[in-house]
Amino acid sequence: MSKIKVAVVGCGAISKKRHIPEYAANPNVELVGFCDLILERAEGYAQQHGGRAYTSYEEMLKVEKPDAVSVCTPNVLHAPYAIAAANAGAHVLVEKPMATNEADALAMIEAARKNSVFLMVGQNQRLMPPHQKAKEILQSGKMGKVLSFRTSFGHGGPEGWSMDGRDSWFFRKEDAIMGAMGDLGVHKSDLIRWLLDDEVAEVAAFVSTLHKAGTDVDDNATCVLRMKSGIIGTLVASWTYYKGGDNSTILWCENGAMHIGTHPLDQVIVQLRDGSVEKYQVGAMATNEKQVSSGIMDAFVESIVTNTPPSISGEEGLKSLAVILAAFESQDSKKVVSLS
Repeated sequence: MSKIKVAVVGCGAISKKRHIPEYAANPNVELVGFCDLILERAEGYAQQHGGRAYTSYEEMLKVEKPDAVSVCTPNVLHAPYAIAAANAGAHVLVEKPMATNEADALAMIEAARKNSVFLMVGQNQRLMPPHQKAKEILQSGKMGKVLSFRTSFGHGGPEGWSMDGRDSWFFRKEDAIMGAMGDLGVHKSDLIRWLLDDEVAEVAAFVSTLHKAGTDVDDNATCVLRMKSGIIGTLVASWTYYKGGDNSTILWCENGAMHIGTHPLDQVIVQLRDGSVEKYQVGAMATNEKQVSSGIMDAFVESIVTNTPPSISGEEGLKSLAVILAAFESQDSKKVVSLS
């Protein structure tokens, strides 16, 4: 079988740490093009992995005719670049948040449908081993019904992660549109929907810029969610956890509690009401400092190879994005927002 020709647009930190090395490690992939406004970044990857460097996305699509494209650009460019790739006949993997508004997300889904290509969103929390284990335990029924939850994702901010540090696009509202909520909050809205196999019905939120000077994107958010099943819980996203980042979830259930990502070694801890405790060491979650494979690129390639629609589809990405958009609406209106 011939290899899948993959092109990457946006050669920043997420490409460097996840997309490019994970594609390079996949035997089914040939990296054919790298595109970035800073040509040297694209050239560095072309020299390392083969393929050509571009500053023009349109030219890369036309010349390379890739089978698949990873869109790793600033948030505001996700939709136009994903749509262009789909219209060029390429499958699309887009970083989260898939878009910055519902209309763009719907246009991306329609472009993929019209061109008979796959659209997948890089919501990697679903694929992290502790979350996979937690879902397996929930599905076994031993916890009984989930009653409430707390899910949180915080670190010290993109200046410690982005290749441009404090000058990163993450802090420019015209490029990012949203801050910690688009960066981290959407990971947790996706996780909780998937983990509970439930949809968010209502959102009440406080979204603010508390500490990042010189930016008007949000750096903290606390949301109260009511799921369709009636489960209630909180979702927190923060760029000001300057010491001790957090990517944890606690579920309180009829038969006990499950702690996910709260302990460095025992990634899943189940405390049952009968006093018994079960600890699972299933592998760490990826952090900015300590990368482990996200599984996203392999899942995307597997979808293409087997011609199977990705489980983390554009439709799924839109449902997770809708929760974040509702949080901003709640902050602006000072009201509880219902999701249709």
